[in-house]
Amino acid sequence: MRRYFSVRGGAGDLTKPNVNTRPQDNLYLAVNSEWLSKAKIPAYRTSTGINLILDMRIEDKLMKDFEAFASGKKPLPDVPNFKKAVNYYKLAADFDKRNKDQAEPIKKDLSRLTSLKNFAEFNQKAAQLISSGYELPLDIYVSEDMKDTDHNALYATGPQLFLPDTTAYQVPDAEKLLSVLEKQTVKLLTMAGVSEEQARTWAKNGIEFDKKLSKILKSTEEWADEVAMYNPASLSDFEAKFDQFDINSFLKQLLPEMPAKVIVAEPRYFKHINDFLNESEFEEFKGWMIIKFINKSATYLSQDFREAAFPFRQAVYGVPELPSQDKHAYRLANAAFDEVIGIYYGKTYLGDEAKADVISMIKKMLKVYEQRIQNNSWLSEDTKKQAIIKLRALKLKVGYPEKNRALFDNLVVDPNKTLYENHVLINQERIKDILQRLNKKPDKSIWEMPGNLNNACYDPYKNDLTFPAGILQAPFYDAKQSRAANYGGIGATIGHEVSHAFDNNGAQFDEKGNMKNWWTKEDFEEFNKRTKAVADIFDGLQYGPVKLNGKQVVSENIADLSGLSCAIAANKAEGGEMKDLFETYAKSWMQKQRPEAITAEVQSDVHAPQPTRVNIPAQNQDEFYEAYNVTPKDGMWLDPEDRITIW
Repeated sequence: MRRYFSVRGGAGDLTKPNVNTRPQDNLYLAVNSEWLSKAKIPAYRTSTGINLILDMRIEDKLMKDFEAFASGKKPLPDVPNFKKAVNYYKLAADFDKRNKDQAEPIKKDLSRLTSLKNFAEFNQKAAQLISSGYELPLDIYVSEDMKDTDHNALYATGPQLFLPDTTAYQVPDAEKLLSVLEKQTVKLLTMAGVSEEQARTWAKNGIEFDKKLSKILKSTEEWADEVAMYNPASLSDFEAKFDQFDINSFLKQLLPEMPAKVIVAEPRYFKHINDFLNESEFEEFKGWMIIKFINKSATYLSQDFREAAFPFRQAVYGVPELPSQDKHAYRLANAAFDEVIGIYYGKTYLGDEAKADVISMIKKMLKVYEQRIQNNSWLSEDTKKQAIIKLRALKLKVGYPEKNRALFDNLVVDPNKTLYENHVLINQERIKDILQRLNKKPDKSIWEMPGNLNNACYDPYKNDLTFPAGILQAPFYDAKQSRAANYGGIGATIGHEVSHAFDNNGAQFDEKGNMKNWWTKEDFEEFNKRTKAVADIFDGLQYGPVKLNGKQVVSENIADLSGLSCAIAANKAEGGEMKDLFETYAKSWMQKQRPEAITAEVQSDVHAPQPTRVNIPAQNQDEFYEAYNVTPKDGMWLDPEDRITIW
């Protein structure tokens, strides 16, 4: 009699360590249980795990460096605009001044919102407000036109909600969490000099407005369908959607020229835009804007304000403590000057030898991918040809950019102004930079990730891969560990990002990054069948307090499955030990989370929680069964006909 049968995700609870677990029953627990049983989540973190450990390793290095730069113990490096980053850090770390100033830095900007009398005045000032960094009940930005990536286009979306996702408003805890935010907002506003009665009114109104928004805005699952963002409308048709809001004047004040069209990324919201932007809703959305402003501004003020703005984050993510002041100062500097700091990190901590070796691995993985496309049994020759054209056109960005973009040359840090004032000026410059792109050609040299980030990405509009220096460290990559281990780490990551070019979203973009159908009808139907199978195998999987939504995380899971398959193929070609690969792969996703953080992540992230990304991809690899002699009696067994192969 079988002990287990076709257990999706392996036998056992991924959140509960069991050191006696065998890889045949649960690969993730077998490899990581000892670590899980001992791991402690830092009080200022929502989780810990290999990625968090690497993040902290990078952060600790850079914090020490910034402290030394700020104190003059270390000379400034020859990196453009780095002095600005250090000066910003000094302002962020000066809590004596921040505590002395209290709410004074924000009072003028707060009054710009609180003094708004009616909808007519809001209409008149809306463009000034959004260009100054205030959040409005609609948003616009400029990015590559998805169907013509040699040109930029204007996109229109709805705003961000208070809770992580629209689905978070449908669970029993929603009212409790929003109540925490309401009380927090009242406290912050009274600290800023607003009467308690008035603060309560604005907070209550804003919460009610946010609830209404949650019924119309896109969920994370809907946002996961990138192609669904492309809903172009002529400028006149877009403007016709607005009854009371003067969208024409709004756009004229913000843009270098009026666009011929607007890409409506969130069509349902703009169908209902007049339910939100009108005179009768004014008091509610005014309250909503005030909540947004006071809670975000608090991070740039005194320690008292930081602490007063913490309960909501604590309630949503389960974080017991605020990050220390020195961590906070570094993180603010890193947020403002991410690319600059990333270049410094890459130049300082990434060796040329490691970079060259990783590039070599990427090129090998691309050859493996090409071979797998050639040998694919369900694709027609026409589709194979187009897929290989796209694959060969992929551009690589490894380590860090050679120079920072012009935006950072334009940023100014004034030591005579407060931290908050400098933040506002930098934010305004960033907004201006984005909107001014409308009449410029897209700059495809821009990196989507800074060099000090422990992550990687694929950009479908540029058809490029980015592997920052931050991810090029053990267990993902180490020149001293076996090649098989490197394939299980960075190799699977490389395969993952390449696979995004061919996941359910990437498959609908060509080699130039344009949204274009390059598939035969029959091939795309088969691809969609396999995509549905990936969604189904993850859907409803229990992880801690929640169940996964397979559709929401499908593109990332396609990339995981395909990436691991390609890493295995590359490792096999070099005669590498498969157990080394699978065990490193399992280590690369080890994670321990607070229950609240799990809930928030599952509500708002297009990635499945990290531990769930180990077993199912492994279960679908024949080589896993061979390496560990997995039988139908074991928890990791899936019948051969149930195993999914896409690429």
